[in-house]
Amino acid sequence: MNKRYSGSAFEENFLPRLSSVDIEQLSKEDALVILPIGAVEQHGPHLPVYTDTLIAEGLLEEALLQLQHENIWVLPAIPYGKSNEHLGLSGTMSLSASTLQAVVMDLAISVRKSGFKKLLLFNTHGGNHDLLNMMAREIRIETGLMVFRLNPGSEEVNHLISQQEQRFGIHGGEVETSLIMELKGDWVQFDKSPTEFVNLSNNHHLHLKGNSYFAWVMNDISNTGIAGDAKQATKEKGKMIKELIVGELVKTLKEMKHFSLGDLKKDYVNK
Repeated sequence: MNKRYSGSAFEENFLPRLSSVDIEQLSKEDALVILPIGAVEQHGPHLPVYTDTLIAEGLLEEALLQLQHENIWVLPAIPYGKSNEHLGLSGTMSLSASTLQAVVMDLAISVRKSGFKKLLLFNTHGGNHDLLNMMAREIRIETGLMVFRLNPGSEEVNHLISQQEQRFGIHGGEVETSLIMELKGDWVQFDKSPTEFVNLSNNHHLHLKGNSYFAWVMNDISNTGIAGDAKQATKEKGKMIKELIVGELVKTLKEMKHFSLGDLKKDYVNK
């Protein structure tokens, strides 16, 4: 028996388990369709290359357990992302920006033609971030769908990690390693966990991401393929991180489901 799509979340909220007739009969007015987008890319010597997609699937599965009667539906994850910053490091499988754009747009058009009105681009890979921000608006213009974008997270996680990890732990470090230890611990080779932080000690206005940053590929900033301290990761910490993120995710998904663009503009009276 294939146990991959088992559990109540996939029984209740996994759109492809339904027939075409079932989907046609769903209420579309208040339905939210989630398209997870991850990556297959190197995450250092200790984590699987499927890390980002595992995180997407794991967080959504936990969140959907609390949202089974909310008319929220999840599609199969796109397991490949724009990961060209990791190309040359074994196991990285990247789509080009144009290919990922085309795939996401085609799926969005399909969602609309199935009668749905709301789509969430649910991203767990940093390299997809800018492209999906752009695509959300392009999909809105092309299809008329109400489009949301989400990178799951919680500011409360910062209380569990150091300031150095908060600033520079962007790939394969304490947070991601802890999450995978919780979600799929038998795929983690913890004895190989490295510690490596980019050296930006003499730079106060340049960052790896944000409003003032420089373009980089992984080989520019790391010898091990990670940025962070994976040695500080624990399964217990992963459980706490997961619960914090899922708590925020559940509230956000509910808000997206009930959100309406029609409520944004107040009546205008020209005096």
